[in-house]
Amino acid sequence: MPVRNEAWPPGTPCWVDCQVDDPAKAGEFYSELFGWDVQGGGEESGGYLMALRDGEAVAGIGPKPETGVPSVWTTYFAVTDADACAGQVAAAGGRMLVPPFDVMEFGRMFVAADAAGAPFAVWEARAHNGAAVHNEHGGYVWNDLHTGEFEAAKTFYGDVFGFTFTEFGTDGMRYASFTPPGQRDSVGGINDDSANGHAPDRPYWLTWFQFDGIDGGLTRAAELGATVLMEAQDSPFGRMAILAAPQGELFGLLDPDTTD
Repeated sequence: MPVRNEAWPPGTPCWVDCQVDDPAKAGEFYSELFGWDVQGGGEESGGYLMALRDGEAVAGIGPKPETGVPSVWTTYFAVTDADACAGQVAAAGGRMLVPPFDVMEFGRMFVAADAAGAPFAVWEARAHNGAAVHNEHGGYVWNDLHTGEFEAAKTFYGDVFGFTFTEFGTDGMRYASFTPPGQRDSVGGINDDSANGHAPDRPYWLTWFQFDGIDGGLTRAAELGATVLMEAQDSPFGRMAILAAPQGELFGLLDPDTTD
């Protein structure tokens, strides 16, 4: 399985975690669906749980920062200097939701909203590099922004992270993948939801997890209490679906082995 044991390159989505009312219940759901081993949750970690596959970090599950906010998955971008990046976010028109702070000896982070209001986080790695498991069953494989302000989003993330973009378009779809400076491959994307007339009330980042045998995965997810929002369908990237977990957080499933 792909395992990373060093910090991710700057601008790369390097970690994902969800914030829910009941982390333990979420841990049970994702353990049953993905085969995760969920550990932690003590007072010293603020109730934060770490999900592992074969002993390697794959994602986090934590309590909501305040009651009444939606349950969400959050995408983290790798940076070398969280404080400097916070300044770039402000200069580009974003705003801090949680200013930079140290996470014990593991790293430094902040949570911000982009110029249109979509939340995201950054991670300056120290003892914790981010996800060690990726691009395999039960690990995250892609992250993309869903927004009604496509051009503004490209400008914002280009200014903050130095991304270059490759655009794709068909009838009713407009999409741009992004590549960090010094890299050759795209690491995520931006979806123009206004192109199909379904711009979200609140823009958001969507985490996609690889799932081998996606149709069976949807059946199992529904048995565990999830709601299927987009039934499995074929795409140039593989067979894909979107769900809401029992506590409401959205996530995607992708089976790249079904690519023609």
